[in-house]
Amino acid sequence: MTRVIGLISGTSVDGIDAALVDVVGSQTDLKVQLVAGKTFPYPANLRSQILSVCSGSALSVPELAQLDDAIAQEFATAALTIQAEYDKAELIGSHGQTVYHRPPGNTERSSCSAAPSPGCEMGYSLQLGRGALIAQLTGITTVSNFRSADIAAGGQGAPLVPIVDACLLAEPNLRLCIQNMGGIGNVTYLPARRDEEFGDKPVVSSLGDGVLGWDTGPANSLLDLAVQHFSGGTLTIDEGGAWAASGTPCQALVEDWLAEEFFRQAPPKSTGRELFGVDYFDRCLVEAQGYNLSPADVLATLTELTVASIVHSYQTFLPAMPDRVLLCGGGSHNLYLKRRLQTQLHPVQVLTTSEAGLSVDFKEAIAFAVLAAWRVRGIPGNLPQVTGARTSVLLGEINSCWHSWA
Repeated sequence: MTRVIGLISGTSVDGIDAALVDVVGSQTDLKVQLVAGKTFPYPANLRSQILSVCSGSALSVPELAQLDDAIAQEFATAALTIQAEYDKAELIGSHGQTVYHRPPGNTERSSCSAAPSPGCEMGYSLQLGRGALIAQLTGITTVSNFRSADIAAGGQGAPLVPIVDACLLAEPNLRLCIQNMGGIGNVTYLPARRDEEFGDKPVVSSLGDGVLGWDTGPANSLLDLAVQHFSGGTLTIDEGGAWAASGTPCQALVEDWLAEEFFRQAPPKSTGRELFGVDYFDRCLVEAQGYNLSPADVLATLTELTVASIVHSYQTFLPAMPDRVLLCGGGSHNLYLKRRLQTQLHPVQVLTTSEAGLSVDFKEAIAFAVLAAWRVRGIPGNLPQVTGARTSVLLGEINSCWHSWA
């Protein structure tokens, strides 16, 4: 058993999700126990700065270094706090805070050779909160920078959680979709698991067979921007989706917005606030003016876009519709969003990962705790058919303090 702290702050920039996790086994026999989980909000000024950078604001190199350090310090404080009442963790897996994500310019894996070519622009992804500083501030070996190795192998660097989903959530007789709804939505498709897949075969050639995953589009990113806009900055989220539920979605707008190229692009694919951020929201607002919509109507329409993008993604790119969808992330608490998704996916059952035994709020942090444990054990953590990488690779850089994993 390895006690690991998983840390992540997603595209909503709500704060740092910290999970203190006991990790047992490797892949075919993986078990996790969530000892403690807590979300640590960013200080308001730091969150504002992060959101500004995510929206494209320029930074000098000294300002970037200062922001990187400030985020690392918040992550280190979260790690020290989450374990304060328990035995000290042996390892930290920190995803960090994504501030920029650029998918590869050409997502056809066959076109990308070992060396980048003019027709194959490599991807790039920047997560702040450097692991070396977290390791020194906590005294705990820290694995960080998880995306870079997959990107170097020609992949998207995201999503990285599907392989952990496959280990923890696959069912013998059910096709599952694990739908994460943070700022950006992403899906893991798990085919019905055959029991013989849990023998001595390596996970990437057995458990990974048939597993798919990609970003589906916006989840909370546009909704949160709308709430902040219409509330004059007094609110940051639509609690439970109540505001949106009081409005009426404009289906014509939803159909127009679904014409966005990203929704038609075949996986592997990933996205972020670079596409579904402030500029996109501003365009949505301008287009909504032509329909004389109330703020509640706009929120309902943006919610319907999230729902429609998920349903379209399943119907277009899955080999078969799932028997069950398990929601996780902040959007799983949006009851209106969940209800609309259930209606549009009927008769598919829509539940949450908590109902399957894995916390909706800390599943992603748990996943990076697992990926960190695999990294120090020399176990690859990506699925090439999900990210588009040429091969499976070790994910993350090990930032040691005094603890040795030799």
